Amino acid sequence: MATPVGPEPTGPVHPDPGSPAPRSTPAGRLDPARCSVQALLRGDSPVATAPPARRWLLVEQPGPWGRDALLESRFDRRVASRLAARARELGMRIQLVRRPGERLSDAGRRWAVADTTPGRETVRWSTRADDAELLQLPWDGSIGEPTQVPTYLVCTHGAHDVCCAVRGRPLARALPAAGAAADVWETSHLGGDRFAANVVVLPWGLVYGQVPGDGQVLLDAHSAGQVAWAFLRGRAGLAPAAQAAQHHARGELGLFGVGDLPPRRVRGLPSPAPGIERFEVTLAGPDGDVVVSVESRLSAESHRLTCAAPQPGHWRTWHPLALHPA
Repeated sequence: MATPVGPEPTGPVHPDPGSPAPRSTPAGRLDPARCSVQALLRGDSPVATAPPARRWLLVEQPGPWGRDALLESRFDRRVASRLAARARELGMRIQLVRRPGERLSDAGRRWAVADTTPGRETVRWSTRADDAELLQLPWDGSIGEPTQVPTYLVCTHGAHDVCCAVRGRPLARALPAAGAAADVWETSHLGGDRFAANVVVLPWGLVYGQVPGDGQVLLDAHSAGQVAWAFLRGRAGLAPAAQAAQHHARGELGLFGVGDLPPRRVRGLPSPAPGIERFEVTLAGPDGDVVVSVESRLSAESHRLTCAAPQPGHWRTWHPLALHPA
C-alpha cells in the first residue's frame, strides 16, 4: 500500500480504506537523506513488518544505550550475554525500557514479561534486587503484578538510528499527557527504523509505524478497543502473510477491533514467477471464515533501509489479490 506524505490526521481513526492514510511529515531537524524521510517520500508501506516474537522481556534500564543496548548500557555486562542466551533459548525478545525524558528518579529496577499470544495477552511487572537476579527468576509469567492499562513502548534508540530518537522521543514525552490511560516507556530497537516513529502496544503486540503528532490517534483507538489501522504495521508473532491478509481484510470489512479476524491457517500457493510468493490465509470472521490471498515480491528499486545501512537493499512488498468467504 503506497502512501504519500500527508498532513496529520484530524478526522476519524479509521479513514476510508480507499483513501491514502495520513502520515507524519518529515521533521525539520532530520536531514532529507535520513531513512525515515526517504521512506515517507517514497510511500514505503509498513504493512506486515511486525517482528515474530510472541513473548517479550522488558528490562528497565535508564541512562544511555549504545547500538547494542543490552551490552552497551549501565546494565551489568557480566549478566548481559547470559541474559541474551537465556532469552534465545526461551524464544523471547529483550527490550530495554526507560521512562520518557530520562527521569532517573523514577527508576525502580522494574522488569516484565509480556505474552502477546491470542487469548493469553498479559504484561506482568516485577522488581529485581540486581541484574543477576533476572537469571534466577522465572520468565513464564507466574510472578509479577498484571498491568491494567495498555503498555506503549516507543522506540527512541538513537544510537541504532537517528530517526528513532528524533521522531520517537517527542512522541514518548507527549503520550502520557495525551488524555488516556497508558503506561508509556521509551524502548530499544524495535526494527523498521525507516518507519519511525515506531510503537508497540502491549499486551497485544500491535506494532505501529510512522505515528504522527502526539500519538492521540493510537490512544483514542485503543481506548475504544480498536486498532489504529492507518498506522498499523502488524501484530507481532504472526507470519508476515497473516499480517498482510489481516490488514487488508480489516480495511475491506471495516473490522477494527483489537481481536478481530484472528488467523486460522496460512497456506502457500504456487509461485507465478521467480521471487514472487503467494499465500492463502484463512481468518476467523464474525459471520464465518474469510479467505484472503496475498502476494509478496521484492521491491523494484533498492534503497538504504536504515540510516546506517552500508549499501542499498531491496525489501518485500505485500499486495492483496482476493478476499471471499470460506
